[in-house]
Amino acid sequence: MSPGIDALLEQARAGLHRLTPQQTVEAVRGGALLIDTRTEMQRRDQGDLPGAIVIDRTVLEWRLDPASEWRIPEATGYDREIVLVCREGYSSSLAAASLQTLGLRRATDMIGGVDAWLAAGLPTTDRPADIRH
Repeated sequence: MSPGIDALLEQARAGLHRLTPQQTVEAVRGGALLIDTRTEMQRRDQGDLPGAIVIDRTVLEWRLDPASEWRIPEATGYDREIVLVCREGYSSSLAAASLQTLGLRRATDMIGGVDAWLAAGLPTTDRPADIRH
């Protein structure tokens, strides 16, 4: 494998069972956490996803590690299913691989990110985003 971001992304995705937007909806209905790592500007441009918790990428591991004193209440165990989303599905793959390294074995991401969500005709919400700092 050659060095660079493409190789890193390929390696990260090799350990993920990535979901389509529709599979993501089903996973959330089944109890998975939907975590949105997009920037405020991206969320403003594209809209917020129903049921998503917004966590900045810079603190993601601390908020989702069940052993962290800074975890969110929903981070209840290492077997919790977590689906990460970003704008296009690249940084979410790297973040999901990082969560798996922490022991969150069911962490994954959504193929194509919110761009794919919108292209699939899935809804956004007018409700205020659930932002966790």
